[in-house]
Amino acid sequence: MLERAKKAIEEAEYLLITAGAGMGVDSGLPDFRGVEGFWRAYPIAKRLGLNFQELANPRWFEENPKLAWAFYGHRLKIYRETKPHDGYYKLLKIAQNKKDYFVVTSNVDGHFQKAGFSEERIDEIHGSIHYMQCVKPCSSDIWSAQKIEVTVDMDRFEAQEPLPYCKKCKAVARPNILMFGDWNWLEHREAKQRENLSTFLKKIGDSKLAIIEFGAGEAVPTIRNLSEIVANDLKATLIRVNPRDYWAPLGSISLKMGAKEVIDAL
Repeated sequence: MLERAKKAIEEAEYLLITAGAGMGVDSGLPDFRGVEGFWRAYPIAKRLGLNFQELANPRWFEENPKLAWAFYGHRLKIYRETKPHDGYYKLLKIAQNKKDYFVVTSNVDGHFQKAGFSEERIDEIHGSIHYMQCVKPCSSDIWSAQKIEVTVDMDRFEAQEPLPYCKKCKAVARPNILMFGDWNWLEHREAKQRENLSTFLKKIGDSKLAIIEFGAGEAVPTIRNLSEIVANDLKATLIRVNPRDYWAPLGSISLKMGAKEVIDAL
């Protein structure tokens, strides 16, 4: 299977990279797979009886903003401090040897950009933790989180004042991330990225496209579904890389391996 994957990538003129949370595990980022995986990363959430879906909910920014910012402030810190694993950089070199490439990811960590992938060739379908918006929202403004610093008391799992606030109305700010049960996410930044993806896909025509998908699980199958739809529509080869949810449609290539392991082999 690995040799088939190598051949498909070598022969492809265009490359679409799709990635879920499993892409970042080799960088040392937490694995939120299943409630036990989430609770290993955040033991306090277990004591509170909250799973990932319940904690990653915008209501906490109104009901308990110190709890909300403990969770997202800590994640912002580790995503900033963690270096993308070597596989990102090797994958970029492979992508740059094609006529063009594009990345679609459900990850909000910004690690593809940090590794050097072009901002114009990335669609972050769930938004990015490196951008802010008003919790209400009072306007359509989205701004950089570059100057945002959140101190978190991990024993109490509580963010310390001052919390990030909206520059216009002074309400609490929140990351520009699509959360569970989220009706207030401002999506126009991602909508522009989605337009770029559409432009990329339209120019492929009859050329050979390879899709390589990393660590996209079945719990929230958005990335998996997109990979399969594009593969079917453009008659592309789908290479699914996943040590757990490795099932793939007939005609695809399934690699029961981790992301970095496969990239190193390529």
